[in-house]
Amino acid sequence: MPSLQVALDLLSIEDALTISEEAVKGGADWLEVGTPLIKNHGVLAIKKISSAFPDQTIVADMKTIDTGDVEIEIAAKNGADVVCILGLADDFTIKRAVNNARAHGIKIMADLIGVKDKKKRADELERLGVDYIMIHTPVDIQKVKLERVDASLKEIKDLKLNIPIAAAGGITVDTARYVKEAGVEIFIVGRAITKAKDVTNTVRQLCRAIGIETFKEDFKERKERVLSYEEVIKKFEKLPTSFISDAMKRFGAMKGIRQVSGNVRIAGRAFTVKTLGGDWGKVVKAVDLAENGDIIVTDAQGSDVAVWGELATLSAMKNGIKGVIIDGAARDVDNISRLKFPLWARHTGPNAGEPHGHGSLNESITCCGVPVNPGDIIVADSSGVVVVPRDRAYDILQKAIEVSKKEKRYKDEIKKGKTLSEIFGL
Repeated sequence: MPSLQVALDLLSIEDALTISEEAVKGGADWLEVGTPLIKNHGVLAIKKISSAFPDQTIVADMKTIDTGDVEIEIAAKNGADVVCILGLADDFTIKRAVNNARAHGIKIMADLIGVKDKKKRADELERLGVDYIMIHTPVDIQKVKLERVDASLKEIKDLKLNIPIAAAGGITVDTARYVKEAGVEIFIVGRAITKAKDVTNTVRQLCRAIGIETFKEDFKERKERVLSYEEVIKKFEKLPTSFISDAMKRFGAMKGIRQVSGNVRIAGRAFTVKTLGGDWGKVVKAVDLAENGDIIVTDAQGSDVAVWGELATLSAMKNGIKGVIIDGAARDVDNISRLKFPLWARHTGPNAGEPHGHGSLNESITCCGVPVNPGDIIVADSSGVVVVPRDRAYDILQKAIEVSKKEKRYKDEIKKGKTLSEIFGL
């Protein structure tokens, strides 16, 4: 049975916990506490990951090359199920590591990174009692020589072992199938997962590619009742944009925009406008066409010539428009503020443009550096504006709710006397 091991080569335990949660939802069954994470936080990182995910196999990438018995004991006592040691280590170190692993009921994975004759050393390591052999293309080699583990497929095929083979180094959804055909059973994937915009979906795709069937298709059991679009919007309106940004790994947050008036949090369906500089013709037309509760999102190319003012605001309020986001300028700010109408803009200024009517309505745009499609969910508050893609709204909502729960736990711990550095293990 193949396994997907998520390599958490990160510096933050909190990032590792968040990514692990999303990866497990997608079907990942092994979680690797990466060497950078262990070096930054010590064995506390192993303990936190293992405590949070008791049903997953926890791998501690210790890269042990000496004092094998001691390091294996440390990892085991902090929750590791598998410990990675270097195949370059002396046979005596390997044997002591294996013996201590047996005593603690855990397993040893030998990493062949840096080993020249991999076949010979793999045979020796199997005889010494290790449980898994790993073929590993280092990150530095991937960057400099543009090599990945799939370049080592012949080496993998040449290994005739009676123990499972693991592979790491540049495995993606596209290459996983070829790695599987070479005989690999444990697929170690790092950046393709940890840097993904949608971790859960990426993991699902990898699971399909390598034949893991442990994931729950679309997590139907998690969605006892599918929320309507309007219900999802209402739930987003209760969440700060900072929580949503965390849930989206900082994707989707607009840059260079600020709350001009309203001092509220709003969420609603995006009605998009694209216009040329200070041309406000299409913007006021959008007020007529947008539906009650919509948020008008305008790409005015960052112009400092206003495309929005008090008259447009009065019209928008009469038509039930929930708020306006402008990658450009607004004017009449004092009067709009007195009206308490929710408005976010890149600039404010007295100069207005002309109503030529160039541009387009309800098409895909980019606003303050973020793609926005008609029907995407916009959430805006005093911190800024985030765009939630409609097709991912439910999953992002669940992640944002989890972020909210974590924040509450941290607040409770601070009230009990802990400092923030203590909570995060800094």
